[in-house]
Amino acid sequence: GSGIGMGTSSRNSEVVHAGIYYPQGSRKARHCVRGAAQLLRLCAERGVAHRICGKLIVATSEDQHEALAGVAEHARGNGVELQHLSAADARALEPEVRCTAALLSPRTAVVDSHGFMEAL
Repeated sequence: GSGIGMGTSSRNSEVVHAGIYYPQGSRKARHCVRGAAQLLRLCAERGVAHRICGKLIVATSEDQHEALAGVAEHARGNGVELQHLSAADARALEPEVRCTAALLSPRTAVVDSHGFMEAL
């Protein structure tokens, strides 16, 4: 290896977040949404391994459905559209999930952080 990124960067989760949870209208939210798109574009241009795999946010009981709707509304305020899924639709994507409803974040991704650092 090149030794690049062997410190703190070596413990990066490699998740490219969609910007769902940041405070609405905040700089963090705006930079996350814009930066994620830019990062994925750069990865594609430079041949860095990445995958737009999405993420499920689940409710495990009926009493969590209102909170799930709140997450979707909050995300929408940040410019992030989440897809509402039934339990059956969520299981079709991830057979091991047990939920009563879900949201799909279709733009959440993972990236090879070391490949990214080497591409810079």
